[in-house]
Amino acid sequence: MEELPNEKKFRKDEHTESGIRILYEDNHLLVVEKPVNMPVQADVSGDPDLLTLLKEYLRARYGKPGEAYLGLVHRLDRPVGGAMVFAKTSKAAARLGAQFASREAKKRYCAIVRGRPKSVETLADWLYKDETTFSSRVVAPETEGAKQARMSYALLGQAQETALLDIELGTGRPHQIRVQLQNAGYPIVGDQRYGVEAQPGEQIRLWAYALTLSHPTQKESMTFFSAPPWNEEAFSAQIALLPAFSVCRGVYLNGDCVVVDKHAGVETEGELLGELESLFESVYPVHRLDANTEGLVLFARTEEAAARYEELFFAHNLRKIYHAVVRGVPDKTGRLVHWVVKNAEDSFVRLCREGEPEALRCELSYRVLQSNGETSLLEIELFTGRTHQIRVQMAAIGHPVLGDDKYGDREFNKLRRKKTQQLLAKRLEIDGHVFESLRELEL
Repeated sequence: MEELPNEKKFRKDEHTESGIRILYEDNHLLVVEKPVNMPVQADVSGDPDLLTLLKEYLRARYGKPGEAYLGLVHRLDRPVGGAMVFAKTSKAAARLGAQFASREAKKRYCAIVRGRPKSVETLADWLYKDETTFSSRVVAPETEGAKQARMSYALLGQAQETALLDIELGTGRPHQIRVQLQNAGYPIVGDQRYGVEAQPGEQIRLWAYALTLSHPTQKESMTFFSAPPWNEEAFSAQIALLPAFSVCRGVYLNGDCVVVDKHAGVETEGELLGELESLFESVYPVHRLDANTEGLVLFARTEEAAARYEELFFAHNLRKIYHAVVRGVPDKTGRLVHWVVKNAEDSFVRLCREGEPEALRCELSYRVLQSNGETSLLEIELFTGRTHQIRVQMAAIGHPVLGDDKYGDREFNKLRRKKTQQLLAKRLEIDGHVFESLRELEL
């Protein structure tokens, strides 16, 4: 899944007289939350439609004598709700339309599906739209009229029978997400048209939760967020943390703590902390991960909880399990003990002898999960918590972490096109809780 660069994020809570929620408005844009089961524009049903209601809102608010201009630049299926942008000028409509056509504008969806999807997956199919039934289906590539459809998803949460997905489109075909997921074996809960187990009257669990675009005149990147109105206890933490999608995924949330699955390249006390502080009244960092290490990070939500968690970390009264891809094939299992010294000026850790000034003891154990002869996937348990510990200790025995240029083999990394270390904070056991990342590293 592609992560977005820095962008301005906007959240607003105003409503038109007809009840449409406005997320953002200026002289060029009108961004709203489309209600479920409302057509985007007038159709044969004769039901109230979003475009007409918004034109009425503009006419009334600004005292326009005739019909207000409002450009429709993209669509959502009738049963689906979420963030939509409309253009208030013809110039804005042309520029926004070009962004959607070129895929520069990014729409992110979340969906609750049946089954047990993979951690991440890209789906590529050929779809054919039947104009007589207004339905789409997966067909053979050579089928006349078929168009290629691509989408990718990341697994955010897994319950016993359902899963929560974060979805990004590579193309924009009619009913694409619904058809491709159903064809992959993961039908969307409540999908009356394509779902095989949807109950009568059940609402589809598909929502357009984030929209990122470049402002048509100011040229700045803007992201608009719309929370799905789902009461899903199994995925409450993941849904609450959807606004932080550019830096992390949600894992767990209660009155004492919030646990997130950090993306690689994100500083714990930089972007990540800032995003969480925008969502919660108070957040206290308890521990850290290297910027280029992905995986679980715990934050306290009260000063009392922060003190308790910090004491547990200091006393090593917890378990931290990592996954790592390393060069070569180590022994099937091993326990490593080294002494190291950290040079704070260049943030570099070197091996040293026991007894040297400022020497720190490092200890970990590992076991090989998979190997292909050139690289191996390891499960690693830390018994101490030193800076760059796994990277330094694995490099010390000749099996550096793949993608780690600082302590590893730069040429080996370059040949395998790995620019960031393949290191994942996979599991954290603390204070009676067990948290686990749904990400998977691959050889």
